[in-house]
Amino acid sequence: MEAQTKAQRRALNQRAHFEQRQAERAARGPRGLAESWMERARAIAATREKGGDEDVWNDLSRTIATWVSRYEQ
Repeated sequence: MEAQTKAQRRALNQRAHFEQRQAERAARGPRGLAESWMERARAIAATREKGGDEDVWNDLSRTIATWVSRYEQ
């Protein structure tokens, strides 16, 4: 087996944690899944921001704003 870097191990651990939490929340139905995806979106945005992606939060905000505008009336 090939040795993993610290970043690779971290990514695998994060993915496993997300999948476990998503399965737990899926048992609560669509609301639980939505919570899981929102948590994941925030985590990805924070990671990309640290990596220099200056527009990541703006993109997430626009996506959420579009959804809200469809359903708030």
